[in-house]
Amino acid sequence: MSRAAVLRLLFLALVAGALGLALAACGGDDDDDGDDDGGSGKTRVVATVAPVAALAREVGGDLIELHTLVGPGVDPHDYELKSDDRKRLDGADVVLRNGLGLDDFLSDAIDDDKAVTVTEGIEPRHAGHDAGEEDGHDHGDEDPHAWHNPQFAARMVDNIAAALAEADSANAEQYRANAAAYRATLEAADREIRALIDGIPEANRKMVTNHDAFGYFIEYYGLEFVGAVIPSLTTSAEPSVKDIAELTDLIESEGVKAIFAESSIDPKVAEQIAQDTGVKIVDDLYGDSLGEPGSGADTVHGMLLANARTIAEALQ
Repeated sequence: MSRAAVLRLLFLALVAGALGLALAACGGDDDDDGDDDGGSGKTRVVATVAPVAALAREVGGDLIELHTLVGPGVDPHDYELKSDDRKRLDGADVVLRNGLGLDDFLSDAIDDDKAVTVTEGIEPRHAGHDAGEEDGHDHGDEDPHAWHNPQFAARMVDNIAAALAEADSANAEQYRANAAAYRATLEAADREIRALIDGIPEANRKMVTNHDAFGYFIEYYGLEFVGAVIPSLTTSAEPSVKDIAELTDLIESEGVKAIFAESSIDPKVAEQIAQDTGVKIVDDLYGDSLGEPGSGADTVHGMLLANARTIAEALQ
């Protein structure tokens, strides 16, 4: 082969390599949450927390570009708004917020014309204690964890469908159909959870949790809330020595079988109380967030089922 031919082959190889790198750079950002609409024309949606994002994904499907501010496995009470998140919010067509105080700290960054509170119409549970304001995440005594009641999750689905239909009227029927399909999924999960809870001996249906995140679940399924290690709706609060002593006495006097802690929160204090009282510690419930993709708890119905199975096994 001539020297000129060799040079031509080398030149073509270099050009092909450069094109390959360029194409990889363009197509490599295949994030399910979507960084931007990439010229796709899809409705750009920002959800403030993972449970809201999971419901939006069920309703919006491939019709939306979805970004989550507080992703799976992250405690919303630890979240701080980043500059990239502000850009997402500014560029969004719809911002889906949980409400009930959970994401009030984002109020100054969210355009009210874009914002939709997905818990609209839900009667909030009042916990009887303040959430605390140590980190600016104050939601009074209204419990924001409404998605732990499958009927309330279904209401959130309907609110999301209405918001997306208004923003993208051409696909309104598809959003409504997706919402109806997911309501059926939640109803099926509800029946399975009910059967699991019914299998727990009545005397054992007593719940002690790391913080007060499961009130809707406990009330809906007829469990008994004995107390929380952190007697607050937010993980930023801290229990006092008196709180811990009183809870320890309650656990012993009520014959509690287990202390339930969340996967996203350090269970150190809960573990110590469990050791002192001789009860088991279960530290993999999902309270403020969902599981990572592929965990089986990365959807709201999957998370509810995962929690129910864990609770039912621990309280036998």
